[in-house]
Amino acid sequence: MARLVVLGGGVAGHTTATFAAKWLGSQHEVVVVTPNAKWNWIPSNIWVGVGQMSKEEVTFDLAPVYAKAGITYHQAKAVSINPEGGESSDKPFVTIEYTSADKAGQSETIEYDYLVNATGPKLNFGATPGLGEGSQLGEHTVSVCTADHAVHASEKLAEAIEKMKGGTRQKFLIGTGHGMCTCQGAAFEYIFNIEHELRKAGVRDMADMKWISNEAFLGDFGMGGLHMKVGGYVVSSNLFAESLFVERGVDWIIGAHTSKVEDGKVEYELLDGSKGEEEFDFAMLIPPFAGVGLKAYNKAGEDITDTVFAPNGFMKVDANYSAGAYENWKASDWPRTYQNPTYKNMFAAGIAFAPPHIISKPMSSPNGTPINPTPPRTGMPSGIIGKAVAHSVCDLMTKGENAHLHEASMAEMGAACVASAGKGVFDGTAAAMTVYPVVPDFEKYPGTGRDTDYTFGEIGLAGHWIKHILHYLFIYKAKLNPGWTLIPE
Repeated sequence: MARLVVLGGGVAGHTTATFAAKWLGSQHEVVVVTPNAKWNWIPSNIWVGVGQMSKEEVTFDLAPVYAKAGITYHQAKAVSINPEGGESSDKPFVTIEYTSADKAGQSETIEYDYLVNATGPKLNFGATPGLGEGSQLGEHTVSVCTADHAVHASEKLAEAIEKMKGGTRQKFLIGTGHGMCTCQGAAFEYIFNIEHELRKAGVRDMADMKWISNEAFLGDFGMGGLHMKVGGYVVSSNLFAESLFVERGVDWIIGAHTSKVEDGKVEYELLDGSKGEEEFDFAMLIPPFAGVGLKAYNKAGEDITDTVFAPNGFMKVDANYSAGAYENWKASDWPRTYQNPTYKNMFAAGIAFAPPHIISKPMSSPNGTPINPTPPRTGMPSGIIGKAVAHSVCDLMTKGENAHLHEASMAEMGAACVASAGKGVFDGTAAAMTVYPVVPDFEKYPGTGRDTDYTFGEIGLAGHWIKHILHYLFIYKAKLNPGWTLIPE
């Protein structure tokens, strides 16, 4: 019996582990190591953050689901990887530290035959002074990155609404908290959900709303923007996004690196090198992402972290990390199998893999400060990659080390995104968009880098209903309910 260890239980890790367990059956063992007791459908944290859903509606307990699937579950965080084994054995292993109440702080080693790193990101609040310390949110802003963060954000939003009802004007600042953030889409959804809730509460006229982002233009979303079909016409995401901002009365600051956060104020630097300040009463600023800080050691116990991981802490895979200047970048630089080049029994899925470079055009201020979005790898791409990696590992375990590896390049992958702009049965709206491929291929699609026949978008009530249905559909799937494998990633 061979053992697959999956580090992380988010979208990528959960997908990898559950499909692997189904395909391998009882002939092999699947182990999941994740520090969280609950699974969280993160896209719906937006609705928790405005009080339209509860924490319980976006989370569920992992233990019973993994027990049903025959998966061995450790509520723990991975600390280090020894891909060559140790002094007494050649068997590779991971060292974990338990986070569950009954075993908190205890360490253990788990041997593996195959390893999938799906640890997701460290929420690097500490990268911006005042935004937080390390991976912990600070006291000046709120966040929707976790379900607990979203509950806190909802409470603070309710307080702001009460102040406005009492006649006190409030300034809202939503966006990115650093020059190298990703996940602009989450902040985009949040600012328009807040705007929607303020209108419902009858206090929109008491609010000043402003967007601050490291994007060089509205609608970049870390993908260099896109051109899509809307109502039969091809329009840019810049025009699409800008129209919504103007329609909803939301101002913006773009090309901005948030350099410092204080009580009620942020300092920022723009792409032109100028610096400014912006005051706020309520702020939600997405932190930059980093790897979770896993270490790696060889058989002699020497540190080989730099061999296994990129400087940002994400695991190296089969990508071209030597492409160099922007002019040399190609779609083929992006990984296909997500196999580690040094240790062939290790893979990375979802946010945990190190991208070869960003997707948007790299930019920096005259002061040398990088100000550009880093690549989005959440949601649908994470699930697709997780399933492909599960296929590869299962084939390696059942057919031998020469088995064919399955591929899921983001440069050949389409993705659908439904961005909420306000929740409501009859007055909700969402922007439903598809993009193909996620990473533009300018050699195959000159000009736009994408196939405009498969890249389109619409905004309206129908999009909201799609997002609402998907919420329940994906939680149903993640719970491994009957027919779960038929629901696409």
